[in-house]
Amino acid sequence: MASWDLSVSVEELGPDAPPLKISVTSELHIGGVILKVVEKSQIKQDWSDHALWWEQKQQWLLKPSWTLDKCGIHADARLCLTPQHKPLRLLLPSGNTLRLKACFSSPVFRCVTGLCKLLNIRHPEELSLLWPVEKKKKKKEKDVEEELYDITRAPLSSSVIPKLASGMPAFFAETPETEAVYKMLAVSQPAPAPETIAKLYRSTTITEKAHINSRWLDSSRSLLQQGVKENDKLLLRYKYYTFHDITPQTDAVRLTQLYEQARWAILLEEIECTEEEMMVFAALQYHIGKVSLTEQFMASCPAMDDLDSALQCLEVKMEGESSADDMLETMTAPELHDYLKIFRPKRLTLKGYKQYWFTFKDTTISYFKSKEESCKEPIQQMNLKGCEVAPDVSVAGQKFCIRLLIPGPEGMNEVYLRCEHEQQYSRWMAACRLASKGKTLADSSFSSEVQSIQSFLAMQKTTPSTNTAQTDESINTHSLVSPRYQKKYKPKQLTPRILEAYQNVAQLSLTDAIQKFLQIWQALPDFGLSYVVVRFKGCRKDEVLGIANNRLIRIDLSVGDVVKTWRYNTMRQWNVNWDIKQVAIEFDGNVNIAFSCVTADCKIVHEYIGGYIFMSTRSREQSNTLNEELFHKLTGGHEAL
Repeated sequence: MASWDLSVSVEELGPDAPPLKISVTSELHIGGVILKVVEKSQIKQDWSDHALWWEQKQQWLLKPSWTLDKCGIHADARLCLTPQHKPLRLLLPSGNTLRLKACFSSPVFRCVTGLCKLLNIRHPEELSLLWPVEKKKKKKEKDVEEELYDITRAPLSSSVIPKLASGMPAFFAETPETEAVYKMLAVSQPAPAPETIAKLYRSTTITEKAHINSRWLDSSRSLLQQGVKENDKLLLRYKYYTFHDITPQTDAVRLTQLYEQARWAILLEEIECTEEEMMVFAALQYHIGKVSLTEQFMASCPAMDDLDSALQCLEVKMEGESSADDMLETMTAPELHDYLKIFRPKRLTLKGYKQYWFTFKDTTISYFKSKEESCKEPIQQMNLKGCEVAPDVSVAGQKFCIRLLIPGPEGMNEVYLRCEHEQQYSRWMAACRLASKGKTLADSSFSSEVQSIQSFLAMQKTTPSTNTAQTDESINTHSLVSPRYQKKYKPKQLTPRILEAYQNVAQLSLTDAIQKFLQIWQALPDFGLSYVVVRFKGCRKDEVLGIANNRLIRIDLSVGDVVKTWRYNTMRQWNVNWDIKQVAIEFDGNVNIAFSCVTADCKIVHEYIGGYIFMSTRSREQSNTLNEELFHKLTGGHEAL
């Protein structure tokens, strides 16, 4: 067997040290190479976390039993012996930066799982890592030293991390400093100063919002393969907007970080909301800020958890044992009937709102000239399956409208329905939301949907409040609303409005307030949309593709209108032509679309679609183990295969 020289540089010897030359044969395995290098380096330390990195090929050699021949390594290969876990600066949704050790050798998906395990965040598959926005520096600006919380001493994410009874990982309880870090992760941060909000990067146009999504890291490749170096700064963010199984007792950090991401999305105008909604968001932030100073983070007691789950089981059983009359009632699908007003902005026939008799059955709305004529043919029937539903409400102005965008052969048809009062609006809005997802009024979630709409409307109502609340000087209004409302109103004008909304939420506990905030955020029309600028096959102009957890939306870039919606449940297959960077999707009814991506790599779009389909399979799997293989199959593309 002919032996030859292989040069391996060792990180521990320093950047300027020459590589070590070792004599090898093609039959020597990777483990043997590491052994020889360690002996020659003469450094006594724990080498168990080290592995070989092949510079030219940009790949890790992680199979110690493979021979050099099998790996395809020849004398010209430049190898480096380096630790697999290295320090990383991680910016959390709450704005805090942690310095911790992350795995640079496993795929980002597994690396994030490890980071979440350390920080006690369940369901890590909902999060991912992305590069921060490059800031344009002005000449006068000095480098501001950011506050870093160093937890690099924490156990490596591959090991089992023991937890205390309070749910806090044992590592954080070791010193008062680390305990303070955990508290900071699990309790929402005080309201930022208006100057802080003004300084932060704000994406004003839909194209800028699309550029953010070009910075996600590839989930199926490692950090080192994607050019991440030791001590680089990355953002940890919720990427997939489907939050599975949130339980406040065990999800203190998860709930807080999710709330922080939602809060910043609203403050930085990443998501549109009405003025009334902004006042409710501001009131909730004010309340959460106040309560989190006094309420300790939610420590759970195992015995209480068991009691809670036992009571929940009992509740479900009690609900299940309904009478035969109820059974009959649910078997005959319920319907809605009412006089409503309708308005079609683009049709010349209906000018303004006109009253008709409406019926809602299954997922279809029909309307007639009057109640008496409802036995005849309807004027029109509209099937709401796959439509877009948005509220157009002003509680103060007693305006309760529902905006529907219904898919048709030529694109989306816009229709407004106007209800007389809150109760009517709540029922019809809930019915429209369910129908858009293909569910009927018989669905068990109908009554809870109606209740959540009513409770949200109640929060927007103004109650004549006492003078003591009106003169609360501690409220810093400009740090609770987005810049648009900071410019529009003086703090004196905002304070009474926020305090009025605050009257409706002042009784909520910290957990309830955070959950209410998230609930209203999730009900916003643009919630959970990630944008990518694309060019559809056969089109000459750029358009925007909105990716949500259950549908894809085609948006006209010039006017921002929804042109078409496609639901995942009608998708037959999707694939990517990696050579010409084009995504092709086939839907039911011989509908085929194809597009190339302008602002992001097509891998990012592929990962979004596959990721959401992976998320939808989770509820079926009872165990907490993640099917990583399935995730990579759905999102990995040609490289993972």
